[in-house]
Amino acid sequence: MWKEGTIGVPAGEGHKIAHYWVKAFEEPSKQYGICGGKISKLMIKIDGVIVANYDRGWDIEPDEDDFPTWVAMSILLKEYN
Repeated sequence: MWKEGTIGVPAGEGHKIAHYWVKAFEEPSKQYGICGGKISKLMIKIDGVIVANYDRGWDIEPDEDDFPTWVAMSILLKEYN
């Protein structure tokens, strides 16, 4: 099932909006899911830039120093994975 939405994430003194698209299985998939979980496809955009893209494997891995992206990733993994 596909889900789409936005998340407000902290960034410096303010916040940024992360727009996301997630396709998640009902059951975890060791072969296709993120960390063996339910998410098989994921895209996160912040400021119009794709900061993470997973399509049964990482096409664009999140930058380990990008705090807003990791906050959004953490929320989505908790919610859907």
